[in-house]
Amino acid sequence: MIEENLKKVYSCAIAASVDIVGGKWKTSILLHLRDRTMRFGELQRGVDISQKVLTQQLKELEKDGIVRRQVYAEVPPRVEYSLSAYGQTLQPVLDALYTWGRQHYMRSQPS
Repeated sequence: MIEENLKKVYSCAIAASVDIVGGKWKTSILLHLRDRTMRFGELQRGVDISQKVLTQQLKELEKDGIVRRQVYAEVPPRVEYSLSAYGQTLQPVLDALYTWGRQHYMRSQPS
């Protein structure tokens, strides 16, 4: 379809970034995958997310080139997820968001 080939237009670079990693679950998924490869069930338990939502989020991250999905031809099939080389470039950004979020949380707590 022609529409699928159109690139999104963003008002600024931050909007493009938030489009990729924004939402309730993507940052949690990326933080779990930051240091290691994980199987689907392990990732689902770690993030505490439904199978349907995790599948959807992983597909979006894979489509955007952030997450790598590796399927092994075994019985039963084994599927592992990891950050792609491109996804690993998000680590400094996620670290900065974590630091800022922690400071914001501490600032918003009553003294």
